[in-house]
Amino acid sequence: MHRAKRAPVWLARRRVGRWLFGVLAGVVLMNHLTGSAPATGAEPAGQGRVESGDGLEKATFGAGCFWCVEAVFQRLKGVQSVVSGYSGGRVKNPTYKQVCTGRTGHAEVVQITYDPKQISFAELLEVFWATHDPTTRNRQGNDVGPQYRSVIFYHNDEQKRLAEHYKQKLDESGAFRAPIVTEITAFREFFPAEDYHQNYFNLNPNQPYCQFVIQPKLDKFKKVFGHKLKDTSPGPETAQPK
Repeated sequence: MHRAKRAPVWLARRRVGRWLFGVLAGVVLMNHLTGSAPATGAEPAGQGRVESGDGLEKATFGAGCFWCVEAVFQRLKGVQSVVSGYSGGRVKNPTYKQVCTGRTGHAEVVQITYDPKQISFAELLEVFWATHDPTTRNRQGNDVGPQYRSVIFYHNDEQKRLAEHYKQKLDESGAFRAPIVTEITAFREFFPAEDYHQNYFNLNPNQPYCQFVIQPKLDKFKKVFGHKLKDTSPGPETAQPK
């Protein structure tokens, strides 16, 4: 994840911006499927919905580098916390170094705690699909390896149903130029990443990877999803609970 040594390659990722706007046709389709824009907190009813005692729910997504994914979801209204970490592997409490070998089976993920009364799982899926390339297996841009795979770890039956439904509809719509390869699998365990990975963009905005990769992605994200953003973006002091 220490991308400072790869600055010349990052510039090639400008094409991600062009791709992001190309995929908006798929996002529009999802809005129609959920009845115009998904109503706030209005996920279709279904079995298996699990809430914590405070009414908050969790979503776990892998969409490449967790620095990027964390920065995106932190800015959404209704999202209470975003923690970067590892899921889907065979090793207990893996280190970043172990995950980077690609041999532990883990994906870099973010675990999102959100208020379903303010933002629905359908809306989180909308952002998930639109802010990464779900058609490249074990790869996002120049980040290559199974740890960068596109994956949804569902926490209940309803999350599974929604993820599978939208994946199928997006494929049928031709929103992407290739079939979606996103894994949809049951959540088992989540291991928070090391402290220096948490809240990374907000704490390191001048780091080259943040300037050349994450900031342009956030700029495009804000243009498309501006109506879903918090009034203020999280700052360097933002603490992400483990």
